[in-house]
Amino acid sequence: MSFSRKIVSEAVGTALLLVAVVGSGIMGERLAGGNIAIALLANTLSTGAALVALILAFGPISGAHFNPAVTLADASQGGVPWKEVPAYLAAQVFGAFVGVGAADLMFAEPLYSLSRHTRAGSAQIFSEFIATFGLLSVIWGCLRLRGTMVPFAVGAYITAAYWFTASTSFANPAVTLARSASDTFAGIRFADVPSFVIAQLAGAAAATLLFRWLIPSLPREASAVLVPHSETELHQQKRQTVHG
Repeated sequence: MSFSRKIVSEAVGTALLLVAVVGSGIMGERLAGGNIAIALLANTLSTGAALVALILAFGPISGAHFNPAVTLADASQGGVPWKEVPAYLAAQVFGAFVGVGAADLMFAEPLYSLSRHTRAGSAQIFSEFIATFGLLSVIWGCLRLRGTMVPFAVGAYITAAYWFTASTSFANPAVTLARSASDTFAGIRFADVPSFVIAQLAGAAAATLLFRWLIPSLPREASAVLVPHSETELHQQKRQTVHG
């Protein structure tokens, strides 16, 4: 797969993810009649379902990271070449902001307004560490044992993590930064972004180190995050499924 196609895939996929996150937050809040639990449930189900669909759609092209923490973890284990990482990260951040803008326009919200939604404190920061640690644990663990199930496992984990973390599980630096530019249900105050991003990167690193020890063959598996990157790998996986 050509490099340009990978980068466009990451940008478009991340944009659509943010459309789902921010758009469902706006719709949920409008229809919930002030019931925050119902609004969060709508936001949760939409995000989880969109993740599964987007990973299945874009995974064979770029790996469907849509997340700088995943890209950096993948690169650290020999998946994405380090020379491609800057472009991956730029595409993810760019796509995230495009997605936020698209969601704002769809719902006639102000375009790129700074969020006033405070998400501060040690509990929130620790939640982001746990959320991202769990996300990378799910990716690495499922990749080694049942790689074809990674899209569904990621969608299920994020759906659950919305509810079991105090921060509602951002678990993604690009998503976190872009959500600071939307003063809606899914927003985050820009001042709270740096601590979230640090916690996310730390969680991703901790999970990667743990699974590097738990699964010594992890570097050989990393080229398949989140799903196989190349047509050759897809054909090999299909043959294994047929014969195994």
